Amino acid sequence: MADSDRSVSEPALARNPVSLAGTWVTTLAVFAFVTYLALEGFGLLASPYSGLFGFLIVPAVFAVGLLLIPLGIWIESRRRKRGKPAWHWPAIDLNNARTRGIIAAVVGLTLVNVVIVAVASVGAVEYSESNSFCGQLCHVPMQPEFTAHQFSAHAKIKCVNCHVAPGASGALTAKMNGTRQLYRLVTGTYARPIPSPRDRIPVPAATCQQCHSAMPPERVTERAFVEHKNDEKNTELKTTMSVYLGRIHWHARPDVVVEYIASDNANEVIPYVKVTEKGKTTTEYLSADAKTKPAGLVRRMDCLDCHNRPAHLLTDTPEGAVDRALVRGEVSADLPFVRRDMVAALSGDYPDEGAALQAISDRLNKALGAGSQGVAQAVQVTQRLYSSNIFPKMKITWGTYKNQLLHPDQSGCFRCHDDEHKAVGDAEKVVRQDCEMCHLEQEVKP
Repeated sequence: MADSDRSVSEPALARNPVSLAGTWVTTLAVFAFVTYLALEGFGLLASPYSGLFGFLIVPAVFAVGLLLIPLGIWIESRRRKRGKPAWHWPAIDLNNARTRGIIAAVVGLTLVNVVIVAVASVGAVEYSESNSFCGQLCHVPMQPEFTAHQFSAHAKIKCVNCHVAPGASGALTAKMNGTRQLYRLVTGTYARPIPSPRDRIPVPAATCQQCHSAMPPERVTERAFVEHKNDEKNTELKTTMSVYLGRIHWHARPDVVVEYIASDNANEVIPYVKVTEKGKTTTEYLSADAKTKPAGLVRRMDCLDCHNRPAHLLTDTPEGAVDRALVRGEVSADLPFVRRDMVAALSGDYPDEGAALQAISDRLNKALGAGSQGVAQAVQVTQRLYSSNIFPKMKITWGTYKNQLLHPDQSGCFRCHDDEHKAVGDAEKVVRQDCEMCHLEQEVKP
């Protein structure tokens, strides 16, 4: 037979199992993408990882299907050049009972496998979004964050809601970070303590501002700050302040842009500040140590510059931890010197958690007198305060992670509001450290 007659009689090169599989994969990917768009349009996909499926996995499968089509044609062409006959579909005789049984078994098992894989995939996604996955799978490195999260105001918020930005790019970034973190976990090369992930947290517009908004200028609230003396009666000192919440959140107003350059990774030392109001008035400030604008990344100030530990807050000092326990009534203030002794027990240097808990028990039982229910409660609370704030394996102790929201124990507002940041070209204009900018009055009552 002539080559021309053979080319007419033989099926097309694209008729081969590889190209046909590519056609099916491509078609299914198109249907999957259309289905994803429909579900997303109706708001039925709340998972932050849904974009990873719709905009990355499905297009990748589509691309693989397209590549299979020419690959199959190339393979089939080589087969025919070697003199092999064209590929044909296998003949299936449905009149044969055995053939019908095999087909029914294959279809049935395929459906069962599809259901199993679907259920397992949903379960895997759900588990990967759970707090237990984020906090307990990597037990040692994530234990401090997981523990602090359980006692925070955000305890009911999933980790992924704040740590994974919306969309496919956010999900992909999170997975890439997770791969890197898994490698460091397996090899034991993770940092101790783990640095605050300021650069790896999505912008507040994609996370915080989904639930929160800046306060109006007239918003004022009363705040009471309670401390105790180390005397026999554990004397309470209450400081009551009226706080301008609206003024404090001036930095977050839409017509105000505050930018800065930090000279350290923790954003604690800020030599340069730039303020732009209403898109027109711009003022640059330099700290006393800075002669010119320093080199470095220019950041726009946002929620996380002050609320830097919103869901993983560890107490800065043992005094603060004990004072809060006394205010909440977890420990009786009638126990003589209980505040002093609890602070002393929490301030000790212990090699590990087990040794610390035993030493705290021995020290308090000896100092306060073992036997009473009040003392036993003080011991239990002190041990809990230690376990929820100190993590020897991660080299975390009091003040390791600084809370910049306030300014009694850390620099906080005073990183910029120190009367030392002076305007460029106008030394009389400074970033003021004026209590009345944020507080109406202050009253201290013993």
